Amino acid sequence: MTSRFQFVDAYRATYEVKRLCQVLDVNRSSYYKWLAGAEARVARQRADLVLAEQIREVHGESGSAYGSPRVTAELRENGHPVNEKRGARIMRAFGITGIRLRRRVRTTIPDPAAGTVPDLFDRDFTATEPGRKLMGDIACLPAQGGKFLNLATVLDCFSRKIVG
Repeated sequence: MTSRFQFVDAYRATYEVKRLCQVLDVNRSSYYKWLAGAEARVARQRADLVLAEQIREVHGESGSAYGSPRVTAELRENGHPVNEKRGARIMRAFGITGIRLRRRVRTTIPDPAAGTVPDLFDRDFTATEPGRKLMGDIACLPAQGGKFLNLATVLDCFSRKIVG
């Protein structure tokens, strides 16, 4: 929507604002409201640039590890009252990211003594009639409290429908 308002603003010396708004299917009152807020937008962009520099300093001091919650907490401790959502928005806009440490959950631990399982299907998952070839799969789904639920399914190779 902003680009339409910018277009109207760029060509309002050549054409009437009313006609431009009609052609672009924009309310005239919305255009004038956008025009009235131009100073506030420029001031907010300047303030965002200043805050981005402060965020870069805090982020750099942390070894580029802090994300938006810690960065905003540090800024608040230094006397800069910043909302966490605003800090996150500015970090996203300027490409400042923290380190994400995720623990990998290992759900299956293979037995080294066990041999390989033979491929009875020979990688051919088609069937000539229903109920001729059935295959199964197990999936681990995360649940509340860091626990997992196992979902086991049986699939008919002919119809590709779950039969169990």
